[in-house]
Amino acid sequence: MTEKKEVTFEEAMKDLENIVEKLEEGDVPLEEAISFYKEGMKLSKLCHDKLSHVEAEMEQILKENGELESFQVQEDEA
Repeated sequence: MTEKKEVTFEEAMKDLENIVEKLEEGDVPLEEAISFYKEGMKLSKLCHDKLSHVEAEMEQILKENGELESFQVQEDEA
């Protein structure tokens, strides 16, 4: 049995960027484009899930004295 290596966030983002570039070129056959799109959606979900997990972990950080302190990620407003 082979173990499936867990993809890092950075690897998933790079793969997703490559898929987007291929699809933006516009000369991809329809069946291949659909396959790329499906893979891109999987990678997008993977990245979202990893970011959500990190955000949940960052909601509490340790103060210098070892006590937990609530922490909220502030999103930039454009």
